[in-house]
Amino acid sequence: MDQNELLARIDRLESTEAIRQLAGKYSLSLDMRDLDAHVGLFAPDIRVGKGKTGRAELKAWVDDTLRHQFTGTSHHIGQHIIEFIDADHAIGVVYSKNEHETGAEWVIMQMLYWDDYERIDGQWYFRRRLPCYWYATDLNKPPIGDMKMRWPGREPYHGTFHDLFPSWKEFWNHMPERDVLPEVAEPQPLDGFLKGMRRDTPAPRIRVR
Repeated sequence: MDQNELLARIDRLESTEAIRQLAGKYSLSLDMRDLDAHVGLFAPDIRVGKGKTGRAELKAWVDDTLRHQFTGTSHHIGQHIIEFIDADHAIGVVYSKNEHETGAEWVIMQMLYWDDYERIDGQWYFRRRLPCYWYATDLNKPPIGDMKMRWPGREPYHGTFHDLFPSWKEFWNHMPERDVLPEVAEPQPLDGFLKGMRRDTPAPRIRVR
């Protein structure tokens, strides 16, 4: 192994850890309502939506959301898969189990984030976070059945937890033949697992709660 290859591998390890730290810092800063620390995790020109960009716009949006919908929150992150596009760009999936105090109800949620990361001036940031929800429901009301997004005071609706990956529908739409071994695809390359699972499908449209 030559020196350039060694330095590249070290850089990849350091970048992986820096990106993992982003997810933890996101949860802590959000739950503790340190909005300056929170928006500082995102690229300076982060797109907020409807023609709005930048950390100030993001801070205003997060402030309004937290102040008017939740008394308190707790985000518990799980597995984090990271793949590099190149030395300064990566994608990732982060599981998150969340609790929300909202009015007189305690709402629990299971979701995942589809992330895009970018290194700018030597620092890793979120370029985009796409939240994909499986369920949200009162702590004492298991979300059995369809329309698992059940926020207080709103009509239930469908989350996008499974829409990110076409394998979910393919699994349920295909019944294998009995007593016949299925075909098995070749394993995805190391930095192609997530892209392979997505299969170039477009990102789902996320309903804002």
